[in-house]
Amino acid sequence: MNILLALIPISLVLLIVGILAFFWAVRKGQFDNLDAAALDILTDDSKPLPDKDKTDHAG
Repeated sequence: MNILLALIPISLVLLIVGILAFFWAVRKGQFDNLDAAALDILTDDSKPLPDKDKTDHAG
């Protein structure tokens, strides 16, 4: 029963820290554009690798 005297204040402090972290993230704009990262994976920005037979000049 004595452990509750420690666990309840610790859980309340952690709850307050979590709420403050959430409001900090909202203020900094972390949740402004949630779709951009999901759509970035659909674009193909990388160049294709060169064909190995065409670039091999030693052979």
